[in-house]
Amino acid sequence: MRILYPCDYLSTKKPDEAFADEATSFSASGREVSVINIDELGTSAPFPPLSDSDEVLYRGWMLNADGYSKLDSFVRECGATPFTNSSTYISTHHIPQWYPKLSDLTPETVVFSIDSELESALAGLGWSSFFVKDYVKSLKTSFGSKIDDPKKIRTLIAEMEKFRGTIEGGLCVRRVEEFVPDSEIRYFVIDGVAYSPSGSEPPEIVLEVARRIDSRFFSVDVTERTDGALRVVEIGDGQVSDLVG
Repeated sequence: MRILYPCDYLSTKKPDEAFADEATSFSASGREVSVINIDELGTSAPFPPLSDSDEVLYRGWMLNADGYSKLDSFVRECGATPFTNSSTYISTHHIPQWYPKLSDLTPETVVFSIDSELESALAGLGWSSFFVKDYVKSLKTSFGSKIDDPKKIRTLIAEMEKFRGTIEGGLCVRRVEEFVPDSEIRYFVIDGVAYSPSGSEPPEIVLEVARRIDSRFFSVDVTERTDGALRVVEIGDGQVSDLVG
């Protein structure tokens, strides 16, 4: 296996500073590591080059569907094989892809087009508050992603477009559940085996997610609800999930 990282913009033969320590750890463990200018696929070459025998695992910044498709194609054009193909990447990266498989384990979620009559649609849900994000991310700046009045939805969208630059896919409106502060833990699943940051056995909810999700490498964020139940906050492609905790 070869691990592929985004390069540093000032030194295209070194990993981006954000991933340098991780790349060093992989190299020390005997893994092959390469870097690439992720913004110039097709015009810049990986260093060191990929080979026909390589299975390539990307570890880097989040890519949208088009960006990951380009990376997938680029790796194949180099004669190598992506560890995660485009469809599998999206299956854990976009909420509408994974939510139906985990709907009983995570807050209720309704997906809308950005052009929907959102104010009336939210009012029709009958919820007291709403957590709004696009297919991938929430708004972590400004007043955040939680609103308690459907009339605020267009203001929230405007803030998302202002601070995020774009809205990926559409809107996912999630029913707000009360969680215990600072109880969220990120787990990783690799080839069906779940791992916790502490090295202890992951809770049953993570093992259940591992049984349901058809991806070789993904993350699972779990938190505790105030009634003691564990709930899935979200899952994500493992290649673009930070090592939180």
